[in-house]
Amino acid sequence: MNTGEDIQGLRKITDFTRLISIFILAIHFYLCCYQAFKAWGWTAEITDRLISNMARTGLSNGILIPKLSALLMLIISLVAVKGRKDEKIQKNVIVAYLLTGLLLYFISALCLYLYAPANIVAILYITITAIGYLLILTGGAMLTRLIKNGLSKDVFNSENETFPQEERLLENEYSINLPAKYRLRNKVRDSWINVINPFRGILVAGTPGAGKTYFVIRHIIDQHVKKGFSMFIYDFKFDDLSRIAYNKLLQYHGNYKVKPKFYAIDLENPKHRCNPLSPEGMEDITDAAEASRTIMLGLNRDWIKKQGDFFVESAVNFVTAVIWYLRKYREGKFCTLPHLIELIQFDYDPLFAILKEEEEIVPLINPFISALQRKAMPQLEGQIASTKIGLARLSSPQLYYVLSGNDFTLDLNNPEEPKIICVGNNPQKLQVYGAVLSLYISRVIKLVNRKGQLKSSLIFDEFPTIFFNNMDSLIAT
Repeated sequence: MNTGEDIQGLRKITDFTRLISIFILAIHFYLCCYQAFKAWGWTAEITDRLISNMARTGLSNGILIPKLSALLMLIISLVAVKGRKDEKIQKNVIVAYLLTGLLLYFISALCLYLYAPANIVAILYITITAIGYLLILTGGAMLTRLIKNGLSKDVFNSENETFPQEERLLENEYSINLPAKYRLRNKVRDSWINVINPFRGILVAGTPGAGKTYFVIRHIIDQHVKKGFSMFIYDFKFDDLSRIAYNKLLQYHGNYKVKPKFYAIDLENPKHRCNPLSPEGMEDITDAAEASRTIMLGLNRDWIKKQGDFFVESAVNFVTAVIWYLRKYREGKFCTLPHLIELIQFDYDPLFAILKEEEEIVPLINPFISALQRKAMPQLEGQIASTKIGLARLSSPQLYYVLSGNDFTLDLNNPEEPKIICVGNNPQKLQVYGAVLSLYISRVIKLVNRKGQLKSSLIFDEFPTIFFNNMDSLIAT
């Protein structure tokens, strides 16, 4: 098989053969121009002894034999020359190089019959011979390329651009194995793309219609459901991936110790209901702050670059305070996104009076209360109005219905109650639905990343269409 190791080995043999050619020529120069070398002080007793022993082989007898020997080794080394294709190579140029080189290579012997000092004769002889040698080398390399390109039927060099690929199926309980085909030496061969450890993360990039879902995503869903994974799928063009997951669950449900339940969050045609602000998953105020940041930055994408800005942080803190108040009020009975949206629309006086009842959020709402007491209404409106406007876009009966119920929890890899959860988006309503789905995703990732749970897959189609805070920490852990 024409592997990279074979090519490197052939190149080493070629270089060694050419080195032998140069070595023979160098010994010839030393013997023919010995008097000049002696005058320059470039001789030594041990060198003379070694070269005299080599001369006994007969390769250094006279002028013609060593030159022909060096030329033969050079021709052998040129047979394996591959080089690059060059459309500008012309036959007359090659002939000119070769004829001129051969003429200089052999006619240089006339320099040895000149009546001149030995050092001058040596310089002329070595220089002319070396020039002839280099011209033969250049012309021979060009001739070899021309012959090989002319005999080759691979016009576009496709054969040389192929290499052996993995043809073994390397599988374990977590692996993803993608069937593939590749071309090697004019033959189409079957191969496998083996992702042995998918927990390192897989990024599939490609333009629309490139085949990301067909060639990669559907195989991931198929194989991981077959191997007993719980799963969360963000289905950007609902319900393409959801249908695949549902059918695979019906096919492989016997591979699970506990049969997982299938849930779909469809914000346009509600099928199941789930509260992403469920009080059970909100242990302290930092959880409320994280949910608040996810909602507000998901609704206002330009705020992502403005984190730390006064008005951005004011909106995030205000929503955090309201979420945590709802979480603490009557054990979180009304801790839902619809209740959050409606409560924020209240007038400032009754709203702040209610919020002050919860001591934990007093530091968060103090700046707003101070602005109200100083009657700094433009500042207060600037802090809160952007919050109200953003959340008002989520005010719809379908969203309220889906977000206020609790048909299931988001701990999808719970060993006692595994789930396959699909959340669907609509490309036409990306700005509105994206923020809500981002909240689901942030809650799922927090619940999934715990010890003692089932193996699970998180699959996101068109990931840039959602906002997930601290994505770098998820990848790092």
